[in-house]
Amino acid sequence: MLKVEQVWREVLFGAENGVRKFTQKGLAQRLGISLTNVNHALGSLKKMHAVKTNPMNFELVNPKKVLLHWASVRNLEKDIVFSARVEKSVTEIEKTMPEGVFFTAYSGYKFRFNSVPADYSQVYVYAENFEEIRKRFAGAKNVLNPNLFVLQADQNMKLYGKIVTSANLFVDLWNLPHWYAKDFFKELEERLHGLLE
Repeated sequence: MLKVEQVWREVLFGAENGVRKFTQKGLAQRLGISLTNVNHALGSLKKMHAVKTNPMNFELVNPKKVLLHWASVRNLEKDIVFSARVEKSVTEIEKTMPEGVFFTAYSGYKFRFNSVPADYSQVYVYAENFEEIRKRFAGAKNVLNPNLFVLQADQNMKLYGKIVTSANLFVDLWNLPHWYAKDFFKELEERLHGLLE
C-alpha cells in the first residue's frame, strides 16, 4: 500500500472515530513517514475540497470524497504477494491463519461486523511476512482459480488490530470482481452512511 494511501486510511479512521482535525506533523509521527509524504497525500484531497487547511492544522470536511478517491485509485492486485488454491472451506482457511495477519474483504467484514451478506469462497488477508502462510498451506497449488490471496501489509496496519479499518474494507471490496462482493459492499455502505458523512 502506498504511503499516501496510509495517510488517507488514517484520516478516515479518525473520521470514523469522531476526529476530524489533524496536523501534518502528527500524522507523519504516528505513521512513521515523512512530512513530504503527508503533504503529497493531502494535495489531491485539497483539490477536491475534501479537507480545509488552517494555519496550524487541517480539517476533514468530506470523508466520502476521500473514501471514493482512495477506492478509485487503489491497485489491490499490485499488493498480492501470494495466491493459491486451498482445498478447504473458507472457515477452515481462516482458522488456519497464523498470528500477524490482518483480515480484509469477506473475512474481514465477517469478523468486524459479525455478518455475512452472502456466501463467499475466497479469503483475503494482509501479512507482513507471508512465508508462514506458505508453510501452513504447503500443499496448496498456485492455479488459475485461487481461493486464498495474501497481500503485502504495510508497517502501519498493526495500528488498527487484526481486521483492517472499515475504510480499508470499503476500498478492498470496491476492487474485487466476485459477484458477491456487491452484497458485502452494499451492506458496508449502509453501515458507513452516518459515520462518514
